[in-house]
Amino acid sequence: MRDGSSLVKVVEISKPGGPEVLKLSEHPDPVPVDDEIRIRVVAAGVNRPDILQRKGLYLPPPGASLVPGLEVAGEVDAVGVACTRFRVGDRVAALLSGGGYAELCVVPEEQCLPIPEGVSFLEAAAVPETWFTVWANVFELGALTEGETLLVHGGSSGIGHAAIQLAKARGARVITTSGRDDKAAFCRSLGVDTAINYRTEDFVVRCKDVTGARGVDVVLDMVGGDYLPRNLDVLGFRGRHVSIAFLRGMRAELPIHKIMAKQIYLTGSYLRSRSLEEKGRLRLMVQEELWPLLADGRAKPHIYDTWDLGDASTAHQVMEEGHFLGKLVLKA
Repeated sequence: MRDGSSLVKVVEISKPGGPEVLKLSEHPDPVPVDDEIRIRVVAAGVNRPDILQRKGLYLPPPGASLVPGLEVAGEVDAVGVACTRFRVGDRVAALLSGGGYAELCVVPEEQCLPIPEGVSFLEAAAVPETWFTVWANVFELGALTEGETLLVHGGSSGIGHAAIQLAKARGARVITTSGRDDKAAFCRSLGVDTAINYRTEDFVVRCKDVTGARGVDVVLDMVGGDYLPRNLDVLGFRGRHVSIAFLRGMRAELPIHKIMAKQIYLTGSYLRSRSLEEKGRLRLMVQEELWPLLADGRAKPHIYDTWDLGDASTAHQVMEEGHFLGKLVLKA
C-alpha cells in the first residue's frame, strides 16, 4: 500500500483541443476516503465522452477528477474505513466519473465490480462504461424484452457491439447500422440478425422490410440530428426511442403526429452525472443481470487495439477517425 506522498503518472488535458493536448504528467497519489477504494490501474477504456471532455464540451461533474477516463480495471491498492465489499489485492473493474487515465485512481466502492475468473484486466477495463450504459438505456429506459427487436445505430462501436451481445443473450432480435461493409460484417460476427450499411441501403426501408412492416420495438440512437425523424418511421406501435449521444447534432425537427399515432416513447439519458446512489443501483443490476454473461463468455468486449498512457493522444485520434471495431484501451 502506498502512503499517499509519492507521485503517479496521469494523462492531463493541457487545454481544450485536439488529441495533441493530452500530456503525460504526475500527480500526488490519490487518497481514498471513507467509502472509496484506490485501484492500481492496469487498463483504462477509451470512450467518446473522453473526446468531448478533451475538447472542452463535456465537463466532469462537481468534485470529480479533471483527468479523463470513465472505466478502469486493476487491483485494489487501499480501502476506506467504510468499505466492506473489497480488500487490498482484489481484482476489480470500476465505473468512474473521471480519473481513469492514470496509474492510480479512487472510486466509490459502490461503483466497482469483481473481475470474473478467466477475464483479463484489458477485457474488464473495456466493460463498465458500455455495459452500464446499455443496461440503463436499452433494458431500463427502453424496456427491451425477449422476442422484441432492437435497432442499434453505430453497431460496431464500443456501446454498439456491447448492445448487440447483451440484447442477443437476453433473447432479442437485433438490427444494426454502420457505414462500411467490414463494420457490418463485424456486427454479423457478433450474432446480429440484420446488419445494414447505411451508405448503400436506406435503413428505414430495410428495417420495415425485415420486420414485415411492423417496425422495431426499441431504437438505441447515438447519432441524433436528422436521424430522429427517420427513427420514428422505423419504430412500431408503442416503440421506444432512447438517445445517448448526438453525433449529427443536438437539434431535430420531429413530426409530432407520428409520435401521437404510434404512441412512441421518447427518452434518453446521461450516465456520468448520475448520483452515487443511482450508479450503485445500476452496478447491482449489472452485476446480477449481465455479469454472468461476462463470466461464462456469452458476451465479451472486442478490443481493437491498446496503447500506453503516454500514447493516449494516438488512441483519441483513432477513435475520432472512426475506423476501429469495438473498444480502445490504454495500459497503465
